[in-house]
Amino acid sequence: MLALYANDSAYFASSRRADLAAKKIQRVLDLLPEWLDRWRMAVNVSKTAALLTGSQRNMPDQLRLRGQAVEWNTRVRYLGVHIDRSLQMTPQIDHVIQTSRAARIKLRPILASRLPVITKVAIYKCYVRSRLTYAAPASYALCLGLQRQRLQAQQNIVLRLIAGAGWKVKNDVIARALEVETVEEFVRKLTRRVFNRADAGPHPSLHNLVPHLDRSMRGYQLPRDLVMESPDD
Repeated sequence: MLALYANDSAYFASSRRADLAAKKIQRVLDLLPEWLDRWRMAVNVSKTAALLTGSQRNMPDQLRLRGQAVEWNTRVRYLGVHIDRSLQMTPQIDHVIQTSRAARIKLRPILASRLPVITKVAIYKCYVRSRLTYAAPASYALCLGLQRQRLQAQQNIVLRLIAGAGWKVKNDVIARALEVETVEEFVRKLTRRVFNRADAGPHPSLHNLVPHLDRSMRGYQLPRDLVMESPDD
């Protein structure tokens, strides 16, 4: 499978054996130079990386592109999303927390000011939450419960700052007063919107992505699971 977006591209292959999946990728890499030359395009092999997901410890043979080695990494970055071998998205959560925290620190004088609360909440949603939930429709379902709690904790900190509430006031009380949904509720709404647009769009390749019937043998959640109603709804 080939995924293209702007100047980033990714090839995917799957098999019960890692070496067979690697051979599928290598066949594609062998055909790639001819296609690149035809369209007068170039690939920076030094920025090209391979990722093997799953529990297998023995790495397949080295992949090669234009005679240069493509390194096997334990994590890669694609479209700004940090993907690790376990697919638990821990590096991605670390990254979005770091960027959202940096935005919060810069905006602290505004968020703690006497501006109308509705204005401060709008600033949070625009500049902080957008970073905190970057690519969440694709990554949030893969996160462990602890990582989801870390995301929610970042929102709680900002809302408490906006409200100027003391530590004795519960987080859910502050959120209700400010009329801000939880991070999970927002991500579910965002994910539902993304899949609805993809399913109704003109591109057949985007229709019915990760359907409910295509379940993981290990019971992992998939992004479309977020479209379903949560137990608390």
